[in-house]
Amino acid sequence: MTDIILLSDPRVAATRVTDNGEPLVDAREFAALRVDTRKTDDDGSYAHLRADVLRRLLLAQEALPHGVRLLMVEGFRPPALQHRYFEEYAAALRLAHPDAGPARIRELASAYISPPEVAPHVSGGAVDLTLCTADGAELPLGTEVNATPEESAGGCRTAALNIDAEARAHRAAMGRAMTAAGFVNYPTEWWHWSYGDRYWALLTEAPTAKYGPAALSPTTV
Repeated sequence: MTDIILLSDPRVAATRVTDNGEPLVDAREFAALRVDTRKTDDDGSYAHLRADVLRRLLLAQEALPHGVRLLMVEGFRPPALQHRYFEEYAAALRLAHPDAGPARIRELASAYISPPEVAPHVSGGAVDLTLCTADGAELPLGTEVNATPEESAGGCRTAALNIDAEARAHRAAMGRAMTAAGFVNYPTEWWHWSYGDRYWALLTEAPTAKYGPAALSPTTV
């Protein structure tokens, strides 16, 4: 599949899920991985990932060039928060595109925020991340994490041409490491990678997704 498949594509929602029951794990308990605090929430949801996703993330980090590390920004996202993010962005798009119908707004919104019912973050299988040095200084990757298509002039797309050579090289290094660890990228967001969710299953032609919607349990937090 070479064309960009958006999360609003009906094929994503049609992908079957057989949740394997894997628990959410707090990435902050693993000193080898840096976890940023910009998305800190009351219960620490942002720092959680499915266990095998975290294991693969640590493998990806080992494949990076010497002195370069992953910086995790956000993992699990509760359904209510995903719904809020989607509706807020959709509302902004309705103002910017007053003639667009609901289907078009949904398509435009899904280039940046997934529709809640298929959201990779809700499954605990997705992670937003960037790169940093060994001492935590962020490396340039062309845009800020979570930059919108509008504010970045499309620079948020993984294959964007309007970024400099250094940023392009950093994106390529991250891409090689994450792909080798089994992740897939959402092409409209260079920082977004997932494993085991519906989008991953569709792109890799897996028979089913491994992860449906997740939830933090009292023993997880």
